[in-house]
Amino acid sequence: MSGRTQARACPERTCVGCRERAAKSDLLRIVAIKDECVPDPSGTLPGRGAYVHPAVVCLDKAVRRRAFPRALRAPGALDTAGLSKAVAIEAEATP
Repeated sequence: MSGRTQARACPERTCVGCRERAAKSDLLRIVAIKDECVPDPSGTLPGRGAYVHPAVVCLDKAVRRRAFPRALRAPGALDTAGLSKAVAIEAEATP
């Protein structure tokens, strides 16, 4: 044995709200379907994704900074009303 550990690196992504790097598994993937931002917890929806912490604070920062249209390369504004409800529900479920 060479003495090296067999630890695997965990992929990291940047939250578009607070701009902090975190493990991919700790963030919620967001995709654009038509003109709406949709949460993708399984990470299997097609298309470009943006990552945000599943917290209302980070989501509000991302919406205020208009980060979703820029990160998802959308030509216009995106509807985030349904996304806000989904993140609020997920934030309540997580202790």
